[in-house]
Amino acid sequence: MTSDGANSIPSVSMATARTGASSKINALGMRPMQERAYAKRGEQYLLIKSPPASGKSRALMFIALDKLQNQGMKQAVIVVPEKSIGGSFADEPLTTFGFWADWKVQPQWNLCNAPGDDEVKVDKSKVRAVGQFLQSQDKVLVCTHATFRFAVEEFGIAAFNDRLIAVDEFHHVSSNPDNVLGSQLTQLIGSGSAHIVAMTGSYFRGDTAAVLSPQDENRFQTVTYTYYEQLNGYTYLKSLEIGYFFYTGRYLDAITKVLDPLLKTIVHIPNVNSRESDPDKYRTVEEIMETLGTWKGVDGATGFHLIERSDGSVLKVADLVDDSDAIKRAKVLNALKDPAQKHNRDHVDIIIALGMAKEGFDWIWCEHALTIGYRGSLTEIVQIIGRATRDAPGKERSRFTNLIAEPTADEAVVVAAVNDTLKAIAASLLMEQVLAPRFEFTPKNQGKLEGFEYEGGYVQGGSNVGVNAATGQVHVEIGGLTMPETQEAKRICKEDLNEVITAFVQDKSALEQGLFNNNTLPEELTQVQMGKIVRDRYPELSKSDQEAIRQHAIAALNLTQQASQALRVAEEKGEYTNTALIDGVRKFINVRDLDIDLIDRINPFEAAYSVLAKAMDEKVLRQVQASISAKRVSIPLDEARELARRALAFKGEKGRLPDINSADAWEKRMAEGVAALAKFRADEKAREAIANG
Repeated sequence: MTSDGANSIPSVSMATARTGASSKINALGMRPMQERAYAKRGEQYLLIKSPPASGKSRALMFIALDKLQNQGMKQAVIVVPEKSIGGSFADEPLTTFGFWADWKVQPQWNLCNAPGDDEVKVDKSKVRAVGQFLQSQDKVLVCTHATFRFAVEEFGIAAFNDRLIAVDEFHHVSSNPDNVLGSQLTQLIGSGSAHIVAMTGSYFRGDTAAVLSPQDENRFQTVTYTYYEQLNGYTYLKSLEIGYFFYTGRYLDAITKVLDPLLKTIVHIPNVNSRESDPDKYRTVEEIMETLGTWKGVDGATGFHLIERSDGSVLKVADLVDDSDAIKRAKVLNALKDPAQKHNRDHVDIIIALGMAKEGFDWIWCEHALTIGYRGSLTEIVQIIGRATRDAPGKERSRFTNLIAEPTADEAVVVAAVNDTLKAIAASLLMEQVLAPRFEFTPKNQGKLEGFEYEGGYVQGGSNVGVNAATGQVHVEIGGLTMPETQEAKRICKEDLNEVITAFVQDKSALEQGLFNNNTLPEELTQVQMGKIVRDRYPELSKSDQEAIRQHAIAALNLTQQASQALRVAEEKGEYTNTALIDGVRKFINVRDLDIDLIDRINPFEAAYSVLAKAMDEKVLRQVQASISAKRVSIPLDEARELARRALAFKGEKGRLPDINSADAWEKRMAEGVAALAKFRADEKAREAIANG
């Protein structure tokens, strides 16, 4: 790799069938996700997990109208994270498409359109407006999360009884006591009479805090519409690539390697406090535009910069970084949101942003989301990727690029500089899980599932993989699989495996050891580390249910990773042209007798490492490996306990404890854990004896 270049390896690639199902509407004017959500409109607490552009806003309109008309709700309060998203809930003539009522919001009750900034401090006029609305006969109010928080503090929980509270971008909420909105929702649930519809386009929180407490989460019915279903059902977009790309030197010198001016692109420059950032954000934008061509002025109507390329064509560039002139900034924003230009592909070519153009920003023509430096959270990554996953005529390919500074081999502490790389890999692994079909795992020979088609027919004892074309789910039989027993454990295995996997791949130690330490045994990751994460996350569950969740989570992660790796290898050999992940699942399973022991013996990060080894400088990679390996010097207490627990299970199967001199590396490691735990206990007794004199 040269110092002025960028080395690029797409780490996630998805091809779609383009069935057109995502945009088909029923007799009531509902798309598939909306129809699925509307079927559960009678639930008091409803959580809609659905990707950007799947129609969550309109789904809420259908549900809210039914709750107001048929379920006794007095009013609906729609709560959005920021003012710009309020436009998603503007008037909609739903009867035109077959529904029985139109969606209407009186102008004075869409507080997102009112002047003033309510995100930083209390806007008393908007809080008063909420109070006036609650006393009125009008039906719908739209406001920001902040305004709603202040209003609840002002008027109390009881003021919102018998009302629908709809929370958009629900991942902004958390059960952390410091999260005011989260605490208020807990109180609303406790009051018993409010209905709550929560919506999110993200499948995990970036700060790893739970959105709801387990007891509150159990009250919600979940509607899940996956990325796989959404993208597979598109009409135009047929492939999506997600990759982390490394560069050395200044990113402004490398950006030309990944910024294609022919693609409709959103560029997110680094936060001013990040190590990739240039302190002068305005100069950064100027340099990016200089790489595109010659500046020819600003369009008077839109505020877009006009950049002439060498072939004489002119690019229109929207600068959302420059906040020095509020009037100029408002002109650019209004031009981007102009409804008359929504379907005009030539309206703008490139958008350069810092903190904007993420969630709720709708530009269907975006083909490339280019992000420089690691973002603040995985949620933010998902939202940025969502900007490029809209379906639009003529848009066949879409991509997300994370341009990351590669640590140089001569850095004094190379491991400290690899943190962004680890975070990017974690994001890539998680996006692969989000983009994968949903798995239904069962033990061997429990029979085929209704609605699933099995290639060659279902075979007792065979390598059975079934596909439900309607839902995008995949049924896989796994020998020795433990199944969940309680309703909560069943819900987690069905709905929340990505939350468990998120915690696992965000565990820095697991990621470091799994990627860079060749002496790490897969079982230390799949059984010990994943086991600890499940126990810590769900301490109230039985050991059997905890083990069932662990097995399901590691099966989902490893199956997706191995399937993707099988596809990459086949493509490199010229054997495969279709990159639909289901083909990789079949390819992986058909050559193996799949059981949980086999899955536990696979390093979950080996597929990511094979990509990383091609993208990162070999000298740097060796230095990182040496540094990570040197960090592992002893077995910590938590790991010793888990190894000892696994050793007891081993004794139950084999009739003896693991042998520390065994040739089997995993048996030896379990024996080392037993010895380490014994030493911990002996040391503790010695300390107690000294203390007792």
